[in-house]
Amino acid sequence: MQTKNDLGSSTEDLPEHVRRNRAVWDKWASEYVGPGEAAWASQNPTWGIWGVPESDLTMLPEDLAGKDAIELGCGTAYVSAWLARRGARVVGIDNSEAQLATARRLQHQHGLDFLLIHGNAEEIPYPDASFDFAISEYGACLWADPQDWVPEAARLLRPGGRLVFLVNSFLMALCTPEEDGVAATNRLLRPAFGIYRLEWPGESGVEFHLSHGDWIRLLRRSGFEIEDLIEVRPPETAAETRYPFVTLDWAKQWPCEEVWKVRKRA
Repeated sequence: MQTKNDLGSSTEDLPEHVRRNRAVWDKWASEYVGPGEAAWASQNPTWGIWGVPESDLTMLPEDLAGKDAIELGCGTAYVSAWLARRGARVVGIDNSEAQLATARRLQHQHGLDFLLIHGNAEEIPYPDASFDFAISEYGACLWADPQDWVPEAARLLRPGGRLVFLVNSFLMALCTPEEDGVAATNRLLRPAFGIYRLEWPGESGVEFHLSHGDWIRLLRRSGFEIEDLIEVRPPETAAETRYPFVTLDWAKQWPCEEVWKVRKRA
């Protein structure tokens, strides 16, 4: 398998939130082995915590054959596998070596070979304009600093290249209690102004949440034109999620996830 290690940087040189997220994701990695195996085995991509079909969200371009693609925060790399099966030349980067160990095993099991990098998606060892497509599903788009990873994604994309990412909705961040394991409520529990970096109680990582206005300004400032914003609804077939932070009833009334689709200006 093609692999690269930590970009030559020591752990001490990494930003504090990157170090913290690396530690927690190495610890949590075992919980994502089973879901990763199931997603690798699927020929029909589904997205987010409700398994929304690709036909509903169209996260993947139709013309991936021969294109260069990168997954930002690939985890077990099932999205990278879906890209590779559609003919893309794929690179996956992730902050957790334990997650990448699962990805490498599944590459071997499924006979797919693409480059996996252990590193920080805020600083990627590729020259400008190396990729046609970038994607993140609860990867860098949640766990990396947007002020760094969004301009980095823009740098890596060729003119006209597309970035697609799926992340928790801003509304759900406002409605989620501080207590660990308690689902979002029907009340606003924190102010909308000033929200950016969130840390939950206990041994947790560092998440980043932006308002829609802040996303729009950052994306445009980084050289992107916004093509679509999808506020995700669970499909009719959805069952309760294994994640404690939202219920199916809540998600049927308010969006708990959102998909951003943007294109780099030519």
